[in-house]
Amino acid sequence: MLKKISFLIAFGLLAGCRTTVSTNGGADVSSTEISEVNLGTDGNFRVGVLLPLSGDAARQGNGLKNATMIALEDVREPNLILQYYDTKGTPEGARVAVANAINQKSKLIIGPLKSSSVEAVAEQAKSHNIPVIAFNTGSNVLQPGIYTLGLMVEEQVDRIISYTAAQGRSRFALLIPDNKTGIAVARAAVKSAAKNGVKITRIGFYTPGTTDFSAVTKQMSDYNTRTGRLQNLKAGLKNKAAAGDGSAAKVLERLNKTDTLGEVDFDTVLIPESGAGLKAAVAMFGYYDVYAPQVKFIGTSVWENTRLNTESTLRGAWYPALSRSHSGYFANKYTELFGERPSSLYSMGYDAVALASALSKKSGGDLNETIANSDGYVGINGAFRLLDNGQNQHSLDIVEVRPAGDVIVDDAPKKFNAGDAADMADSFIPEAGYQAPHIFGKDTNTAQTLIYGRPLGLESQPLDYVPGAQEREIVKEGLKKLNIVVPD
Repeated sequence: MLKKISFLIAFGLLAGCRTTVSTNGGADVSSTEISEVNLGTDGNFRVGVLLPLSGDAARQGNGLKNATMIALEDVREPNLILQYYDTKGTPEGARVAVANAINQKSKLIIGPLKSSSVEAVAEQAKSHNIPVIAFNTGSNVLQPGIYTLGLMVEEQVDRIISYTAAQGRSRFALLIPDNKTGIAVARAAVKSAAKNGVKITRIGFYTPGTTDFSAVTKQMSDYNTRTGRLQNLKAGLKNKAAAGDGSAAKVLERLNKTDTLGEVDFDTVLIPESGAGLKAAVAMFGYYDVYAPQVKFIGTSVWENTRLNTESTLRGAWYPALSRSHSGYFANKYTELFGERPSSLYSMGYDAVALASALSKKSGGDLNETIANSDGYVGINGAFRLLDNGQNQHSLDIVEVRPAGDVIVDDAPKKFNAGDAADMADSFIPEAGYQAPHIFGKDTNTAQTLIYGRPLGLESQPLDYVPGAQEREIVKEGLKKLNIVVPD
């Protein structure tokens, strides 16, 4: 049984490779582009590489192709032949491409990129017992024999929540898009929270693509309640000051510099957003008096796509990222050869070829048994493994946002724990007494059905203004944190 990929990092340029190119190496189903590349003359392990080399995703497709060619040179496996097919970014193009790959005796499929294209090739590939190593991140099309190397939402959320919980944070809020990605984040978060003994207290939904987070952040931060609490206290102090109480007047002067009174019921906010949306969301939390470091902001790997080092509100924030242990080598070589910095997606193409190289050495038997090896593999992105259900796990770094540049604060683990795969596959079923998070921006029953599979009933506690002894305790604790003593 193969234990891990070992790959040779060679520093020669790709132009030094000896390549063979063919456009009619088998019976064409249509005129779709077909070419093959190998490093020897006796290769017999043919791999069909299905990518959108034209169409709306051509930039990503050609970037992945470039990465696979770099990997082919680095692994220097003469038995490996890569055969490239253009899916044109459409399901129909993918069906034609996989038919060509099968006709040309491919033993493994790398790609496609889009979930719709993966779904289009699945039946043909499985009927010929040809494993598919795709790049999509939608788990709905994955199954035994149809795998992905794409970075899954579930593993990112579990990694960042597990790390954050280990640092002492225990109450999490989620600000998520109202779409499939947002629901996937919520499902993963409630499951990871239960595993780590922490709570998800609030979930706010927003319209995908918006930069206006004012309504949902105002609700999530209990701004009206917290400002109302302060105004009530000020009113009482004004009466005392008007009656000649000098101490009340001094306290009132200090409180005039305060916007709210009392803490929110979360110490961490997870926002799986990037770009202007991420910056706007964090800014609105600040507008409603929710700041770091009292509240820690955390994200997913999409944060890598946004320059955050100049954002004072996000200093000290954390997010997960693919292991950077070897990424500098790949990025530098890609830039040298192709004149631009590669996206993290392209490195998946490199690792797919590294995996194919290892599989090419296997003689006989079912490739799926080797692919779904529980020990996993090591590629340019660090340790990874493919699961029986088609999903995967990557070993992820935790990165902290700092003014001088992002810094890894927790290195990606070098290997996987035995029970991790089962954790990924299991769904979360709330037990009796489970405190459901408050929902904002979406009907509660609808949201709970999407997240848990069914409505859970009443929320954990009311959000209304709290009178009596409990309210006095909240005020007392809030003033204590401000170092203010209110006269009797």
